[in-house]
Amino acid sequence: MLLWTQVVGFDWDAGNARKSLDKHSVGQTEAEQAFFNAPLIVIADASHSATQTRYHALGKTDEQRRLQITFTLRQGGTLVRVISARDMSGKERIVYGQSP
Repeated sequence: MLLWTQVVGFDWDAGNARKSLDKHSVGQTEAEQAFFNAPLIVIADASHSATQTRYHALGKTDEQRRLQITFTLRQGGTLVRVISARDMSGKERIVYGQSP
């Protein structure tokens, strides 16, 4: 279960950070901003959660860039570990646009 009140920060893996930046041009700061701007839509990723619970987040940066971020929680749910961050797809933009 995702309890945002327990989250105190981010835990970045160097390889994941480099992949998001090199492949998708999304830096760490930009990806983190999406978690603090409304609306933020988070859904569980059941198909990729065999060994650890993964989530997908749809959110926007301070510059209004709309991102899809795949992440998991570490250290008892207190740290967000970003697995990948990229621009939202067309379908994701539609879902995000329908959020209140």
